Amino acid sequence: MTTGAAQARPESADEVSRRLLDSAATLSYDPATEIDWSAPLPDGQYGLNPEWSTLYGTALWDELSEAQRVALTRYEVCSIMHTGIWFELILQQMILRDQYLKNPADPEFRFALTEIADECRHSIMFARICEKLEAPKFEPPRAVAELGRLLKSTAGGEIAYGGTLVAEEVLDVMQRDWMRGENVLEIVRTSSKIHVVEESRHMKFARQETKDYMSRVGPVRRHASATLIAGAALVIVQALVHPAVYKAAGIDPKRAVAAAAGNEHRKSMLRNACAGLMEFLSDAGLLTKPAAAIYRRANML
Repeated sequence: MTTGAAQARPESADEVSRRLLDSAATLSYDPATEIDWSAPLPDGQYGLNPEWSTLYGTALWDELSEAQRVALTRYEVCSIMHTGIWFELILQQMILRDQYLKNPADPEFRFALTEIADECRHSIMFARICEKLEAPKFEPPRAVAELGRLLKSTAGGEIAYGGTLVAEEVLDVMQRDWMRGENVLEIVRTSSKIHVVEESRHMKFARQETKDYMSRVGPVRRHASATLIAGAALVIVQALVHPAVYKAAGIDPKRAVAAAAGNEHRKSMLRNACAGLMEFLSDAGLLTKPAAAIYRRANML
């Protein structure tokens, strides 16, 4: 005879996908109509909450004029969006390859394509915001870009979905703050709301797929995958804010890069943002000692 409430039966992959498809059908956005693209940009409003700036909390931040702080946060958010576009292009290709020749009648297949459609809209939305803010192009270093090319062409299974998850989780926490920022540009607040709502489904899907793949792997593959996912996370986090944002904002790049690298406030913000992600990776068997060392280097743990 059992005591206490019976534990809920874990959802199957099909059940999760059906639920996410229902959610997508009832709560999705079209950035082309949800955002007022013709509205002027108010002077003095930030591109992101100042607390998320790479220089916030440093002596250099205290030296900046208010105009420089505003310009910096606007270029920083555009750099993050450029990185988001770059990685969304990678994950779309990984998901397409993973779904190749799978049963089109399966809910998993249909939600995977729904996610790709969402990501296409998100990338267009980010691109239009960067154009609106008149930001220069911020792209990853050549070596990082080539590593991304290799990842999108070869990664599959838990590496594809785990790598997707680490990128989405970090941006999700940031954007939950931005969408509530009282002095953040409305165009950024609205785009953050859209992204948060739709990416919540993508993260649930990525978690389910990662768990499904991990239930079938042995110890050697588990350790290798954990290290590769952590390596991808390190590259993504380091690529979020391009050093060129400082020059664009009229700040000495050498001083700014040094200040950002030693910014304990930002490191703490990243660790707090990744707390839930680290818990999931640990439960999934993907937080091995080598992987944890990489996450600490990325200030994610």
